[in-house]
Amino acid sequence: MPSYAPRLQFRRSPRHGKYKRSRKAVTRVRTLIAASILASSFSISARGQQAPSAGTPVVVQPGAPGKPSKTLPPSTRATLLQPSQADVEFMQGMIMHHAQAIEMTALISSHTENKDLRLLGARISSSQSDEIKFMKRWLATRGEPISMAMPDASDPKTLEMDKHMDHSAHPMALMPGMLTPEQMDALRKAKGAEFDYLFLTGMIQHHNGALIMVKDLFDTAGAGQDAELFNFATDADNSQRAEIKIMQSMLEKNPSEPEKKP
Repeated sequence: MPSYAPRLQFRRSPRHGKYKRSRKAVTRVRTLIAASILASSFSISARGQQAPSAGTPVVVQPGAPGKPSKTLPPSTRATLLQPSQADVEFMQGMIMHHAQAIEMTALISSHTENKDLRLLGARISSSQSDEIKFMKRWLATRGEPISMAMPDASDPKTLEMDKHMDHSAHPMALMPGMLTPEQMDALRKAKGAEFDYLFLTGMIQHHNGALIMVKDLFDTAGAGQDAELFNFATDADNSQRAEIKIMQSMLEKNPSEPEKKP
């Protein structure tokens, strides 16, 4: 480290033959050291006053186009976008929808030895279980109930939803594409190739219903604006379309419904 102290001058004393430091040089050294300490103290004090402490968050609000940004107080808290009724009903309905898909996949291990179907079922069960957890958390964070209120059969919205459904469906199963109690009962009783066929056709129906739900959400004015919900619904749409193609390909290997035993 370079030294900024002045070079000390020594004078030979003709009387004693020893070196003595000049009093003038010593005085200069003391003055410079004192000034250096004072300057360092001022610099540290100034930085402490200007810079925020390490644990203090800095909240910056971007300005409008052409306007400067603002530094907000550390106490500023973000607020969630208030969901629309369509947002809430979509999440509540999709929880019910996913629950039936998981119920269907739970039958695979005891009803078929088809390895491809087992892999597909594990994928559907895992992804939709995780999505149910996300949807429940999304609703709870916004103070909304997890379960959907039972609809009024005379409500025009209920009648509109019914257009997408099989008219033999259970009256309470209002989500598009969900299997009827009769379809679920047939799936539970089937084995082997018959089960494979009923599962694939039933799950394709189920996935197509989910696509209808996503489309209805985005077709509703003011709905789907929440960033988390938008990303979830978009991802669900993409994944369900991909799985439909996989199931259609699997059905091509078994194009017709197996004959039922008498």
